[in-house]
Amino acid sequence: MTTKRQSMTKNAAMLALFAFACTLLVVIVNYFTEPRIEQQVKAQLIRSTNEVLSKELANSAYQQRCVVVNEPQFLGNDKDQTIRLIELNQQTAAFVYQTIAPDGYSGEIRLLVGLNADSTISGVRVVQHNETPGLGDKVETRKSDWIYQFNGQRLMDAKDPRWAVKKDGGQFDAFTGATITPRAVVKAVKNVLIYHATNQQSINDNATDC
Repeated sequence: MTTKRQSMTKNAAMLALFAFACTLLVVIVNYFTEPRIEQQVKAQLIRSTNEVLSKELANSAYQQRCVVVNEPQFLGNDKDQTIRLIELNQQTAAFVYQTIAPDGYSGEIRLLVGLNADSTISGVRVVQHNETPGLGDKVETRKSDWIYQFNGQRLMDAKDPRWAVKKDGGQFDAFTGATITPRAVVKAVKNVLIYHATNQQSINDNATDC
């Protein structure tokens, strides 16, 4: 009995040691890879930022200031979202919003929305989603040109009837067999425009270096 108890104790100790070693390995790997991952995320954000700006501005030596806001009603959830002010020659030339469409077919759709100084849209890009391949993933520029229909659009007011998919009486195309995804994206972009219309001055006043 004593030998059996000793064997069980030994096995338990070995399992505990193995679990500790695995945990330590994960911590070490995370420690060394986290900075690289963060750099990759920042690089991707810069590339995506340039994609939602006008070509002239994207190719210029612009500067950025940032505001972090928590606005679940208009920006999709209760997490902090970053708004970037794009400045050229010390003048605000554009705004880039991080936002979320919370009601995609397969969950959240993360977006960047670029606005010109006159509040027209310079570009929209989906940066993360889980939509159905072959249907909802047409929000990606590598799958279709659907997202480009936002370029140059503006919002007249919060009740602007054009800001819906055609199936709902608006001006935006949907996908054959998939309306939920484009409906969610159109709504999210519209909400950015509503928020921007009433908060532009506050964003300018509170922006700091990124």
